[in-house]
Amino acid sequence: MLEVNEAVPDFSIATDEDTKFVLSEHKGKHVLVYFYPKDNTPGCTTEACDFRESMAQFNQLNCAVIGISKDSVSSHKKFKEKYQLNFPLGADETGEVSSLFGVWKEKSMFRRKYFGIVRTTFLLDERGVLKKVWPKVKVSNHVQEVILALNQ
Repeated sequence: MLEVNEAVPDFSIATDEDTKFVLSEHKGKHVLVYFYPKDNTPGCTTEACDFRESMAQFNQLNCAVIGISKDSVSSHKKFKEKYQLNFPLGADETGEVSSLFGVWKEKSMFRRKYFGIVRTTFLLDERGVLKKVWPKVKVSNHVQEVILALNQ
């Protein structure tokens, strides 16, 4: 996983907006990169909707937001439309960006082991340096924690 105070390598990822999100194009802004396991699941939907409801605050704080999962662009488009999300969703189908950030890990459920994205949020400063990491995010109050960190 990337370390705090480390420059985040530039990356490019296809989004639901039929464009690419390129990290280096956001210099001069904070960037919030949040990884989530899957579109249309309860926790992921709650988290996305919480970010949607707080986008005005993120905009005021000069912070771009992108959600990333391994779902396809098509899946992201449906998810975004269904919940009227107002920020891009990155489709990391190859797992390249998830691996870069170190969130593709072994998980277990009901004693079954499998690999998947561990819900994690990364806050980058205006220079692309990692400012804060929230590992194994609990969705409740998470967006408020992020906004507090941005205000510091």
